[in-house]
Amino acid sequence: MKEKLTIRRLASLEVTGTEYEIHDTTVPGLFVRVTKAGAKSFLVTWGRARKKTLGRVGIMTLDQAREEALLYLNEARKHGEPLAITQGRTAATSPTLHNFVENTYLPWFKAHHRGHDKTAHTLSTSFEPILALRLAEITGRELEQIRTNWLSSGNKPATANRKMGTISGVFSRAVDWGYLESSPLDKVKALKVDAKGRIRYLSKDETKALKDALDRREERMRAERTSANQWRSERKMKLLPDLHAVAFTDHLKPMVVLTLNTGLRRGELFNLRWQDVNLQGKNITVAAEGTKTAETRHIPLNTEALATLKAWKKQGDGTGYTFPGQDGERITDVKTAWLELLKNAGIDDFRWHDLRHDFASRLVMAGVPLNTVRELLGHSDIKMTLRYAHLAPESKAAAVELI
Repeated sequence: MKEKLTIRRLASLEVTGTEYEIHDTTVPGLFVRVTKAGAKSFLVTWGRARKKTLGRVGIMTLDQAREEALLYLNEARKHGEPLAITQGRTAATSPTLHNFVENTYLPWFKAHHRGHDKTAHTLSTSFEPILALRLAEITGRELEQIRTNWLSSGNKPATANRKMGTISGVFSRAVDWGYLESSPLDKVKALKVDAKGRIRYLSKDETKALKDALDRREERMRAERTSANQWRSERKMKLLPDLHAVAFTDHLKPMVVLTLNTGLRRGELFNLRWQDVNLQGKNITVAAEGTKTAETRHIPLNTEALATLKAWKKQGDGTGYTFPGQDGERITDVKTAWLELLKNAGIDDFRWHDLRHDFASRLVMAGVPLNTVRELLGHSDIKMTLRYAHLAPESKAAAVELI
């Protein structure tokens, strides 16, 4: 008989003393067999006298049975026979990429690494064309085709390499855990990219322009507050806090100044708490859980950074986040204020992360040893320091003039 299989229907299957079958109308080819003795199993058929038992009802779920049946049917349509038949038991027990990622890889990844949500998003969106394939069925050819599609849609080689790096971890674990004999990426070479990548830092004129724009912004906001309070006073309304009485009108200037003098990553800056700031010892501690490398590091505060934090602390209660957002919560973005600041400073093609590049480059130009720069930036590999902290062209030009 044919009917739509449901969880309720499976639970109501009766033992009649006669073997019978119920064929699913949702996935044609999938059916349930109940034997004389009462054993209930999922099976799939893809041709005359061509069938295969998938699993026992109760051990295998209905969703799993439907997904497995679709695999058999798709493989039979593509290859003439399911891989479970042509390649034996290894292929038969090979999970789909989707099942392996969701049920095995991501739970492990979440327990051992950070960035679970980003990794899950990359795997589900960038590799959608092969998620339904078994691990044993995926080849380097499919992966190269996916990468070609990325490049055709505008992705840069470095972006494509990062995405492939994400799924490379999946295949590596599949090999380590015995799901695969080798990774399909073994013969897929990474795309060539500029080893140094994008390094943008401020010229002396741009540094001055940025700081001048910060000062003008402070003056403008104070003037606007004075005007607003004058308007409120005339209408007998409660006055807003006087911005002339504090060092900073808001968080933007102290955040920019601190980043320029410490090289903090944006996330590290947003995560910074007053308990991590030692004004007496003149340093800040970047806690491991808030860093990219999961390693705690200590950054000394120079005169400008120290004075900025002391003045900023006086404006609050000195607890919680150093730069809190609304209601004291973690701040999540400064994009609007940042872009307006760059526009007023006349600075083009400069991201917030480039403040970190600027910090590193100025250290190297000042003759600071690369390993010291590496420690300050929190790089686990000196190669990253070379990429972020290469000498400015002006310094190279000055060097060759010495001979």
